[in-house]
Amino acid sequence: MKSTAKKTSASGTPAKASAKKTSASSAPAKATARKPTPATPTPAKKSAPAKKAAPAAVTPAKATSPKAASAKATPSKAAPTKITPAKPPRNESHTALVRRARRINRELGEVYPYAHPELDFENPFQLVVATVLSAQTTDLRVNQTTPALFGKYPTPEDLAAANPEEVEEILRPTGFFRAKTKSVIGLSKALRDDFGGEVPGRLEDLVKLPGVGRKTAFVVLGNAFGRPGITVDTHFQRLVRRWQWTDQTEPDKIEAAIGGLFPKSEWTMLSHHVIFHGRRICHARKPACGACPIAPLCPAYGEGETDPEKAQKLLKYEKGGFPGQRLNPPQSYLDAGGIPAPPLGAPAPGAVVPGASAPGAPVPASAGPAPGSPAREAG
Repeated sequence: MKSTAKKTSASGTPAKASAKKTSASSAPAKATARKPTPATPTPAKKSAPAKKAAPAAVTPAKATSPKAASAKATPSKAAPTKITPAKPPRNESHTALVRRARRINRELGEVYPYAHPELDFENPFQLVVATVLSAQTTDLRVNQTTPALFGKYPTPEDLAAANPEEVEEILRPTGFFRAKTKSVIGLSKALRDDFGGEVPGRLEDLVKLPGVGRKTAFVVLGNAFGRPGITVDTHFQRLVRRWQWTDQTEPDKIEAAIGGLFPKSEWTMLSHHVIFHGRRICHARKPACGACPIAPLCPAYGEGETDPEKAQKLLKYEKGGFPGQRLNPPQSYLDAGGIPAPPLGAPAPGAVVPGASAPGAPVPASAGPAPGSPAREAG
């Protein structure tokens, strides 16, 4: 039995083999000793993957560690405050510029589907007069002033025959009221004498009217006659340069440069989109970059406040929860949550007297616009 035990252990035969078969299995033990030789690497190959799989099993355990997960998640949540601006190449081709500009306009169209002219008017005559009065003041102030003007002088003939001193008194809240009085009475006389009391629908005729330039003419053509035009006001000039659509500085050259990037059918709404964005989010002195929906597309991102919470406080009009500029805005604007502007001398909707001195809080129109309020910025 002892010798059998020795042979059994030497041949590597399992210890479970019975003692009766020990003598019979001693011969095959030699044969099996030869065969395991090629078979020996097989377990080694199988064990190798097991060793490689071991670290693979450990790796997910480290990755799913709560501390590691939270550490990785933190930067991704803070990403909006560190948006990478879309810097266009210096040698950007015209085709690439067109694509980039049109993409921004499409995004703005989704943000402001209710964009519209922010001057109250019921006919072309009211629009051309209101646009002339909007120089160096806000549309809000014009809208609060024109009801009294058109209530007393509803037609070009009436305004042409008006007493200048009485008109000046009505227009006083708009600023530069003497020059504006001269312009609106002058254009009313031209409409009466040269165009039969009707506002012409051609650019070359509109610019002949006193106080009417290309900007005013395009506002009237686009919004009273449905004829495409680009309104190059201060907001439009500022934004198209920030977006690097053009480096021109003169309004007529900006108009030509931007007109070449878009089809004519989009010119009027493009103007509304850009002006709406400039008044509400992309301000002149402190843009609300952290609350801007097109920030990832903007090459000027970072010029303003990038912190989302601080940027949110900079939003104006309906984006900031404040009244808009029109006393009688389109229904689409009201459906989108816009608030009508109050009449001249009336408190803004929801105004609270104790909080009126807080930054951005609505104040009674009779008290005049507070610093930083929507009515403070011209246009």
